[in-house]
Amino acid sequence: MIGALRARGSVTLLALICAGAGGVLGGLGAFTFGYGDGAAYLTNDPQSCANCHVMQPQLDSWTKSSHKAVATCNDCHLPHNFVGKWVTKADNGFFHSLAFTTNDFHEPIQIKDRNRRVTQGACLGCHSDYVHHMLPVTKGGDMLMCVHCHGDVGHAARDSGYGQRD
Repeated sequence: MIGALRARGSVTLLALICAGAGGVLGGLGAFTFGYGDGAAYLTNDPQSCANCHVMQPQLDSWTKSSHKAVATCNDCHLPHNFVGKWVTKADNGFFHSLAFTTNDFHEPIQIKDRNRRVTQGACLGCHSDYVHHMLPVTKGGDMLMCVHCHGDVGHAARDSGYGQRD
């Protein structure tokens, strides 16, 4: 009987510790989301992308680009399917927050390979009628990234990172 009460007390103590830890983590998360204006990132407003000072040059160059009238940040930097969009948004949100909080990022900010592939998919999604003849014959075949030649389309006067154009 005493052993059963001890086991029950241990379970109760463990439950209290888990509930307390969950409450602290949840509270910290809610505070961070509110303080960092996290709800703004759930919108399609390009201004929210520049909440962090390192993104201001990207926003400024987008406002001078040929795509300003037809595409926002989300149109080019997120997949066009529901699940892919929100998974990428969550992934980028977490890692951008971590990098900016710990001050562990390259300045000027640079696009990562995964996000470059997402952007390539967005280019092909919107412009497939114009570029279908340039697509690889086999799935996964080699092709130039669109920004190799069109590096300043989404961000005017910005270097695409590919050096001199062909």
